[in-house]
Amino acid sequence: MPLGDSALIRSRRVVLPDGERPADVLVRAGTIERVAGHGTLAADGLPLTDLGDTALLPGLVDTHVHVNEPGRTDWEGFASATKAAAAGGVTTIVDMPLNSVPPTTTLDGLRAKRGTAAGQTWVDVGFWGGAVPGNTGELEGLHRAGVFGFKSFLAPSGVDEFPHLATPADLEAALAEQARLGALAIVHAEDPAVLAAAPQVPGGRYRDFLASRPDDAEAAAVARLLDAARRTGARVHVLHVSSAAVLPLLRAARADGVRVTAETCPHYLTLTAEQVPDGDTAFKCCPPIRDETNRDLLWQALAAGEFAAVVSDHSPSTPDLKLLRRLGGSGDFAAAWGGIASLQLGLPAIWTEARRRGHTLADVVRWMSAGPAALVGLTGAKGAVAPGRDADLVAFDPDADFAVHADRLHHKNPVTPYAGRTLTGRVRRTWLRGRPVDPDGAPHGRPLTRP
Repeated sequence: MPLGDSALIRSRRVVLPDGERPADVLVRAGTIERVAGHGTLAADGLPLTDLGDTALLPGLVDTHVHVNEPGRTDWEGFASATKAAAAGGVTTIVDMPLNSVPPTTTLDGLRAKRGTAAGQTWVDVGFWGGAVPGNTGELEGLHRAGVFGFKSFLAPSGVDEFPHLATPADLEAALAEQARLGALAIVHAEDPAVLAAAPQVPGGRYRDFLASRPDDAEAAAVARLLDAARRTGARVHVLHVSSAAVLPLLRAARADGVRVTAETCPHYLTLTAEQVPDGDTAFKCCPPIRDETNRDLLWQALAAGEFAAVVSDHSPSTPDLKLLRRLGGSGDFAAAWGGIASLQLGLPAIWTEARRRGHTLADVVRWMSAGPAALVGLTGAKGAVAPGRDADLVAFDPDADFAVHADRLHHKNPVTPYAGRTLTGRVRRTWLRGRPVDPDGAPHGRPLTRP
């Protein structure tokens, strides 16, 4: 179906904003024109796709993806990342301002990203800016250029070119400027003093690594961030919450009128510390995967609507940096690169666990499509099967099981903690603005800017 053509898509399981039901979806010129009862719209010569019992979802929106290009394209790149996204039902990503070189902390850095991405994206791509010490004067220009907000770290980021906001003055200045601009501040919240005081034991025992990134590190950093948000009036978003210890802090801050949201990630909701084999550094991320009791508390908060989004934090690297034992590496959690590669697998991973806990596809769509779209202001175009929205759609078989083979993913490097696991839910087809995404065909993703 050429871009801009009309089509009719029919399913007995269409996930709509008001729930799941049988429906016909009419697509015209890349936009959803009409949603009607199942079988009530005549094809009238339009291409008809009848999905039967295969579910039709809105394309997922993943606002936390490290594409790493330019500069570290051997870790990932726009072509490989966006093909993986489409294969996983993700039709929109927002790229993090690191680990690329240059980072997106200046207009030149943003131009480099956009120039590199042009012509090689299979889904739509937007960009975050970065707020680092000394670049407060750059934020207005980046904001005017359409970045979706600004990322900061409260602890070292892991790459020298993206330093953390190490002092209260740094944080205050960054948030004050973002409040003035009306920008969203997104923050990696771990406290460096708590991390420095924690036992640092190198080696392959996961429990030693977990002890080196304690819950208190997240809680202390979130408390500091919330205090600064109260003083400055900034709108803040806590990234990749792994510890349930921060949940009471977020509740209290919202009750006080602080404009704060938070996200969590598939690996914190589907994996547990008890499952991590010693030496298997594919599971290393910061903050870390915690225990089963903690995971249950995150699920309770998610069900209660306390998280704005569930997003991947896809942060891959080359296998050698993960120090994988199966490839001759040391398996040292302290020294390995910290990042989970999961962009293609987030939807089935979450659905596998969500279904087991009694949740519905409508819940998953709220967490992974509507929620992140709202977070970044894209609800006019993304996040729902509804008239006027982009026809970003996913045919998803919620009953199909499959075994994860890392070397069959579109990720540039075959490293993921999900390797060897059996997940439930297969993406059968993905449409971007009404056009099927073909990883072997021409890309038709577009650059996105903040509305």
